[in-house]
Amino acid sequence: MTAVVTRLRRALRASIRTEYPWEQLPMAQVELLQVCAERSPVRVSELAARQRLAQSTVSGLIAQMVKAGLVSREVDGADRRAAAVSATAIGHERLAAWTRAHERRLEHALTALPEAERAAIRAALPALSRLAARLEDADRSE
Repeated sequence: MTAVVTRLRRALRASIRTEYPWEQLPMAQVELLQVCAERSPVRVSELAARQRLAQSTVSGLIAQMVKAGLVSREVDGADRRAAAVSATAIGHERLAAWTRAHERRLEHALTALPEAERAAIRAALPALSRLAARLEDADRSE
């Protein structure tokens, strides 16, 4: 199972580059932007913990994203020592464009499969979503 998941992730990352150039929105920024879009405002420390990255790495990525207009960084109202990050309108637009490009690539690949395989993949999506949630929950409780 691990080999298939790894291969699928690598193929998805490589495939999206043909339609949505990597330099427009690097994967590390996509992942941070996804969290910011879902949970704005979110602390830099929470972003670092969720992505399992050093806080200094996330701070550097956030600085790049602020400069690009993708997120805003403000002092956290609950703790003036912390920074809270929110996705901007531009960030939401870029993420939506990236998502649409990704979905087009997936749909194109899916149409090449027999209907039974497409149906099996679609039927498996809820279980895969629950599996991802369980893994995320396990990561947060460690």
